[in-house]
Amino acid sequence: MFAEKTRVLLILSQDVLDRARVCAGRATATLKLPVSLQIVLRALIEEGLKRDNDPVFLANVEGQAKAVRLMRSVARRDGGAAGGQLALRSGVLQGPSLRGAQGRRR
Repeated sequence: MFAEKTRVLLILSQDVLDRARVCAGRATATLKLPVSLQIVLRALIEEGLKRDNDPVFLANVEGQAKAVRLMRSVARRDGGAAGGQLALRSGVLQGPSLRGAQGRRR
């Protein structure tokens, strides 16, 4: 099954990690087989890649890409001091300045 293996570092929010653990627990109970967090994450990635043209998937990718760009630009401007202050949750930037801007657009 895994003839070609590659290692990847994946940084996730605690909320996403907790939800994946719950999914692993439910799968273990349903299938009556041990299902690890790694198995769940691998399956989610594979299934997500099958939906690469889905608008919800693309919106999530866009949100994460914009958040990374913003964090990097803030880090460059401030010399890295404020770069760690932005919190990400499932690809959506959390912060008072952006929340207000999003509300005005709607």
